Amino acid sequence: MTQATISIDDRIQFLDDLEIMEADFSNYAFVTSPDVNHFYDRLEARIAETGEDKWFFLVNLSGMRIDPSAWLVYAKRGKALNLAHSQGSVRFDASDETKRQIERDAKTERFDPNLFSNRDAALARIAEMPSKRRRKIVYDLSLTLDQIAERVRFLFDDQIMEADFSNLTFAHSGDVNAFYDFLEEAIKETGQKWYFLVNYESTNIYPEAWVSYAQRGKNLNADGSLGTVRFAPGSGTEELIRMRSEGQDSRPNIRNTRKEALERIAEMKSGQA
Repeated sequence: MTQATISIDDRIQFLDDLEIMEADFSNYAFVTSPDVNHFYDRLEARIAETGEDKWFFLVNLSGMRIDPSAWLVYAKRGKALNLAHSQGSVRFDASDETKRQIERDAKTERFDPNLFSNRDAALARIAEMPSKRRRKIVYDLSLTLDQIAERVRFLFDDQIMEADFSNLTFAHSGDVNAFYDFLEEAIKETGQKWYFLVNYESTNIYPEAWVSYAQRGKNLNADGSLGTVRFAPGSGTEELIRMRSEGQDSRPNIRNTRKEALERIAEMKSGQA
């Protein structure tokens, strides 16, 4: 079977008894960054559907090809997914070229590439790894509930929900969930949908927080947004927002200033009218 005949969902399997998420990249070509983003968006969604936060990752790299233009996005999405959901990652059947690239990345990022020649050897390595599922994670949150409330306001006349992420660090999923739990409940209480206006000035989103941040944001937009406009992100945050938007075939709607963002919302309203 070829890449065209095997769906992404068919390439993702969960071995529940072994706590393994198996990703089959065999004979798959990541030619562009959207190719990478589409695959990883689906990986994140499938993991979220299981209701389990942590899995061992078993990755089949046999015959996989990654074009140089897609390597940076592949590395970033893989790192974010591992930080968010992996309790250990093992890879097998990598080509010499892919093996060399992974080993170079491993030296730079200081992680064990856990590369093996076959699936049985990779499974044996996973069997040696301790499960982290039973560990209760207690997060130190960046903001209290009152501080979050101060960063959210509803402009009823303009049908705008404004969220202020300025000078805020999302260090982990705990920070993300605390803020988005509040947003979801606040929007639900209004009984209507809103245009979202988001201030990203000096916002810092750590790699281990990006998966939950993207998932919660995507769900909130689907349930409560008439359109979302962001403004003043730093270069790193803007790059990640644009990268995520690629995978979802959506417009990131990023502007430099709040004034420009409000003008964009006015355009959106006019277009819908």
